[in-house]
Amino acid sequence: MAATWSDKAVGRPFGADQKRDSALKEQVEALLCQMTLEEKIGQMNQVAGSRDTTGAPANTEIEADVREGRVGSVFNAFGVDFTRELQKQAVEHSRLGIPLLFGYDIIHGFRTIFPIPLGQAASWHLEGIERAARIMAIEGAASGVHWTFAPMVDVARDPRWGRVMEGAGEDTYLTSLIARAQVRGIQGRDPGAIDTLAACVKHYAAYGAVEAGREYNTVDMSEWRLRSIYLPPFLAALEEGCASVMTAFNTLNALPATCHPLLLDQILRREWRFEGMVVTDYTAIMELEQHGVAANASEASRKAVNAGVDMDMQSSYFIKTLNDLVQNGQVEEARIDEAVRRILWLKAALGLFEDPYRYANDDREAECLLSDAHRRAAREQARESMVLLKNEGNVLPLNDRHKKIALIGPLGNTRRLIGSWHGNGDHNDTVTLSEGLANRLVEDAVILYAEGASNRIGDTDTSGIEAALELVRQADAVVLALGEDEADADEAASRADIGLPGAQLELARRVLEAAGDMPIATVLFNGRPLALTELDEIAPAILEAWWPGTEAGNAVADVLFGDVNPSGKLPMSFPASVGQIPVYYNAFNTGRPKGVDPKYASKYLDIPNAPLYPFGFGLSYTTFEYGALETTCSEIGLDDTLEVSLAVTNTGERDGIEVVQLYLQDVHASVVRPLRELKGFQRLELAPGTCERVTFRITPDMRGFLNAELEHMQEPGLFRVQIGGCSQSGQEIEFRVV
Repeated sequence: MAATWSDKAVGRPFGADQKRDSALKEQVEALLCQMTLEEKIGQMNQVAGSRDTTGAPANTEIEADVREGRVGSVFNAFGVDFTRELQKQAVEHSRLGIPLLFGYDIIHGFRTIFPIPLGQAASWHLEGIERAARIMAIEGAASGVHWTFAPMVDVARDPRWGRVMEGAGEDTYLTSLIARAQVRGIQGRDPGAIDTLAACVKHYAAYGAVEAGREYNTVDMSEWRLRSIYLPPFLAALEEGCASVMTAFNTLNALPATCHPLLLDQILRREWRFEGMVVTDYTAIMELEQHGVAANASEASRKAVNAGVDMDMQSSYFIKTLNDLVQNGQVEEARIDEAVRRILWLKAALGLFEDPYRYANDDREAECLLSDAHRRAAREQARESMVLLKNEGNVLPLNDRHKKIALIGPLGNTRRLIGSWHGNGDHNDTVTLSEGLANRLVEDAVILYAEGASNRIGDTDTSGIEAALELVRQADAVVLALGEDEADADEAASRADIGLPGAQLELARRVLEAAGDMPIATVLFNGRPLALTELDEIAPAILEAWWPGTEAGNAVADVLFGDVNPSGKLPMSFPASVGQIPVYYNAFNTGRPKGVDPKYASKYLDIPNAPLYPFGFGLSYTTFEYGALETTCSEIGLDDTLEVSLAVTNTGERDGIEVVQLYLQDVHASVVRPLRELKGFQRLELAPGTCERVTFRITPDMRGFLNAELEHMQEPGLFRVQIGGCSQSGQEIEFRVV
């Protein structure tokens, strides 16, 4: 059996103490003994909360099933009135009164919307990410939600895939740390608290590696790559106490993840010893027929439940088929009991048996949604998430001398800046960039706005450009607001061409020509890395703002005018061309790396190998100088930890935050190792002229890897350390492990 990454068993989620855990188990077993087979199967059935024609909750379609004990969980369920009424049907009108579990996709905010997860990852600020998750849990719990389908920890190296916006980018280590922070924020320390939610790590597994970046597509990879790159963030979330796991839509090596014995039984249960619940993604069991591994609903259910799925989201296949499958011996009732124990335990751990209405409190819902404190936190994180990609000639920051600013572009006056998966967020609450600039500008300043061109895919209309140019000629500074629409980086939103959609590039060219010598800054709002080579050639200043959330316009204005110094670093490489994809920083060297032989090398004839903007890259309005790397020795033993340190100095004139990044290379090993791997980072806040010494400890665990036999090990040999502000630059030093 392949080794795991951790000696620690994941075990019971939430890290419940032994006394409480024992009491919950007794409660669950007592209830399980009273249940009929039909009632057990009902607990394994999750259905969608319905809405009426106005979009308001309308639960009448499922009330009868709830009363009959045929529903264990309802998703897309929120709002105190809605959830209280549904819960009443379950606990007061069903035979056993088992409470419902209400789930909802709260990904980067419930009502107060924070930056999209990829933007949050660009902050490299784990405490800030945890705080955002804490606030979204507080708001969701106040609105009757028990369970959120987050964090999404799919490592993704193909920006054509729309769901990159929902994850933390291309790196396993960074994604793992963020997964832990999000679980801590969502679940808090006490699962019985009324302002926490149960977390659900997804999508298990390797969904971010779909071929061609196409949604729901095939994944085929070695088990070595699966275990080395794609699974560690899931284990990290579960070690942090994550309550549940969601299966992925994709196939993995010719088996759909929803009926994959290696994933669901061997790794999750036997190796990691996870005792929590597994739920499918939406209709995933039904889709086993489309995949071609099940001929009908009965076969799909049998394969999924026997592989280890505990709850069926929306297909209703379990409720339709499991009774017969148990009766004819194709599914053991003991397997049903196992699934139901996990579901009931989660409900008990959340305190729903003690008080099924504990999350339904009108006063709490009214008080905490979109509070001033939450908006301030959203604004702060939005500022931290922005990445300054280019600032030629120090165009940025702008200053108060600018009295007429031409705001040009399709995203300059829109409220569609909160991104997809925005929970119960309302676009009407969103601060536009135009409003944010107006809030920041001095009293007699003027904003001249023109859309200029559309950001809709395929819309090549340039008729609005002339009107935009007329405003540019009247201005003393220009802000170009370009990017994608929220719907174009989302689930089922893959793009083959990830350049600026519509005629935005032509708009940018014309505006830059008309602007002459006046300051012009380009702000990008998008959910994925874009192919920006042509824009980069002409635009002097580019600020990557992602979709910043509810406080979008205010946060962007804060950064454009230098009230906040940008400190974000890219969590995902921006390609120079779509033809490079997948392009990522921790690649293998190959046997014929570029630079050894002028012709027979691993390279392109027409473009560089390197991305336009690499992983970890991000500029500042100040400058940082890295001193020489120092260490006490150059040779250590296998069990030893090596300390490396260097001085970082703010050599500019502004306060700044620098993310100091540690990369490690195992130069010679029994299997090929990446050119560099992120193994640590520290965020430094430095005033002008100040210096701070940064120390990293390179532990045996950081030097370990999976060998060809899938055994986690460390080997002696030569290692190279790189410390700097980006994956492609920094001070280097070598040491040897003997």
